[in-house]
Amino acid sequence: MTLEKLRTKRILKHLRPSQFKYLAADIRKFLLQSISDTGGHLASNLGVVELTLALHTVFDTPIDKFVWDVGHQSYVHKILTGRKQRFNSLRQLDGLSGFPKATESLHDAFDTGHSSTAISVALGLAVARDLNNDNHNVIAIVGDGSITGGLAFEGLNNAGRSNTDLLVVLNDNQMSISQNVGAVSRHLNQLRTTSGYLDIKKDVRNLLDNLPLGFGKALTKGIESAKNIVKYAVLPGVLFEEMGFRYFGPIDGHDTTELIKVLRQTKKIKGPVLVHVVTKKGKGYKNAEQSPASYHGIGTFNIKTGKPRAALASPKYTDIFAKTLCHHAHINTNIVAVSAAMPDGTGLSRFRTQFPKRFFDAGIAEGHAVTFAAGLAKGGMRPVVGIYSSFMQRAYDNIIHDVAIGNLPVVFALDRAGAVCADGETHQGLYDFAYLSHIPNMTILAPSSGAELVEMMEFAFSHNGPVAIRYPNSPAAEYPELPMEKIVYGRSQQVIQGSEIAIMSVGTMLDKALVVAEKLRSMGYCPSLYNARFVKPIDANLAEKLAGYKYVFTIEDAVRLGGYGMRLQPTYVFAFPDAFIEAGTREELFKRHKLDASSIAEKILTIITTPAEN
Repeated sequence: MTLEKLRTKRILKHLRPSQFKYLAADIRKFLLQSISDTGGHLASNLGVVELTLALHTVFDTPIDKFVWDVGHQSYVHKILTGRKQRFNSLRQLDGLSGFPKATESLHDAFDTGHSSTAISVALGLAVARDLNNDNHNVIAIVGDGSITGGLAFEGLNNAGRSNTDLLVVLNDNQMSISQNVGAVSRHLNQLRTTSGYLDIKKDVRNLLDNLPLGFGKALTKGIESAKNIVKYAVLPGVLFEEMGFRYFGPIDGHDTTELIKVLRQTKKIKGPVLVHVVTKKGKGYKNAEQSPASYHGIGTFNIKTGKPRAALASPKYTDIFAKTLCHHAHINTNIVAVSAAMPDGTGLSRFRTQFPKRFFDAGIAEGHAVTFAAGLAKGGMRPVVGIYSSFMQRAYDNIIHDVAIGNLPVVFALDRAGAVCADGETHQGLYDFAYLSHIPNMTILAPSSGAELVEMMEFAFSHNGPVAIRYPNSPAAEYPELPMEKIVYGRSQQVIQGSEIAIMSVGTMLDKALVVAEKLRSMGYCPSLYNARFVKPIDANLAEKLAGYKYVFTIEDAVRLGGYGMRLQPTYVFAFPDAFIEAGTREELFKRHKLDASSIAEKILTIITTPAEN
């Protein structure tokens, strides 16, 4: 069976084991060819091919509901549900989403993009099903990384005591299959998934409870104690059992036949069930198997060599941040770094290599990471918390309650800030100005260049209080013609001196602001241009200066509501609208939302040439 011949996923129910093997190989070949051209999440999807085939063989979407945690591993699911022909548009403007998306297909039960949410969502869907007297299946597919998040455990705790029919599939791609899959594990799994075994347990309990004079209950208690001793000794899923789940596994996640058998048997079980599946991330592509982190989310690449097709012309802000942090850490031994399971993406892997004892990975637990950093700061350390802007949203209360109220010197390095290409609505870093600006004691900076980021980090380590520095995941701009002034608390930088028109540029929008200023000058106007540097506090001296201009414009890579411009109250704010922003390259998104230099200049000219109303 080849992917080309798989006209409908219903054919899966009639395939022989050997046909699944060839189909899995064909799907991996398609994933490699497609993702090498578009970029995307490769290693995770290569690892779940057989698991996804088994799920679609046993269950029937869209009637049955699949909730993919994070969702970056749902590519095979998309292929099997009629979206194969759209993979050439994966993660592109108006193209196929890299995550589950309900508006894209009825087979996507819920929009996801962040970690550890699937169990809670699936439980909600299952309870709604029960209240509606429906009888479909609800399945949450969760990775071993995602299940470390606190929200996942909250979901497990609630689901385990609910007695609701719910299947959680734990996709474990870290544990060695050779250590966990074998005759003993398979035998235990067969015992636990056999309906006869479960019926015997129920019948024995009923028999003992009906014995006279309380003898039965005492004997039941003794048997339960003995059972617990055996359970703790030999069963790997005791944690999930204690939380109220029936646990099955570990199971070889690349054995489609075994997966189908187990999934079919679990459908007979009432209440919450957890199936532990062991897979190999990057399976089928040697480069991804050897370095799965490098192929987690990747741009276009050469399949044969595994190398990116396009090299960056200049270092990214992330690289400059990492290098500068290590420089300061050599000088100041109190500097420590905290990651939330993203040391590679945030550049903190460089710090981890040089200062292993001063690096801490909190796992996918952003709230804990921030509060942990607060404790470090209170203990005399200078913690740097490196988390993506969109993920820092998850630690909002911790920032306020544990860091800001105590005015603790925690540095928040917000990577992937502003418009984020490819990943779409769930990953846009457009909200940090809005959710941080109103917090007392918080200082927010936005560098316009790599050199300015270096200076801002110097300032952050000298400031007595929390500091957030936000920057995009893009090559760092450089302006050698502009003198680099020392960062002074709350002060902006005047780049061009003019009259009547003032343009306030925030962060990396300076490159567009310079083009806009040049366009206006070419048409006979003489605008002033300022580089804000500080989003909070707003430069008090500048506010007085701006009162002398007839027109004031702000340009920022953030949402308009709650952003820099709305606090400054200029003539016009150039920012993203009150909407969730789709996937696309940064330049495509800027152009679509009229934030490219040409659109900004055109709008400014329209405003300043339109006669004022009386």
